[in-house]
Amino acid sequence: MNRLNFSISINAPKEKVWNTMLDPKSYQAWTEAFTPGSHYVGNWEKGSKILFLAPNKSGQMGGMVSRIKENRKYEYISIEHYGVVSEDKEDTSSDEVKAWAGALENYTFKESKGETELFVEMDSAEEFEDMFKNIWPIALQKLKKLAEEK
Repeated sequence: MNRLNFSISINAPKEKVWNTMLDPKSYQAWTEAFTPGSHYVGNWEKGSKILFLAPNKSGQMGGMVSRIKENRKYEYISIEHYGVVSEDKEDTSSDEVKAWAGALENYTFKESKGETELFVEMDSAEEFEDMFKNIWPIALQKLKKLAEEK
C-alpha cells in the first residue's frame, strides 16, 4: 500500500469547499470522474459507517464500506475503508479485503485570504495508483468549479 497525495487551490472559503465536497448532490457531480452514478449512503459524523457506491455494468451497486475515522468540521476529515460492496452485498472479511482493510483517505482544508488549499492523501494498492493519478486531478477540477460557481 502506498500513500498518494493530491492538492488543489480553490477560490472559495473552506466552509464552502467543505459543503460542496460533502453535499449529496454536488458530491455526485464531482465524483462522477471516478464512476458515473457515484454517491454515498450514510453520514459524515465521526464513527459513522458510510457506503461509497456506484452502479456496475450490470446495474448492481458496488463500492466501498467505510467509516468516518475523524471529522473536524471545515478542517479535516479521515475515511477508513474496511470492505467492499459487490453485487449489492457487503464483504468485510474476505482475504482479498483483509489485504487492504484500514486504508485511509484524508482531506485537509487550509484557508488563507478567502482561498482554500485542499489536500488529499490516500492509501492505494499499486495496481490502482495510475488510475488514481489520472482521475484525482479531474475530480478536483470538478470540485473546484462547483465550489467557485456556487
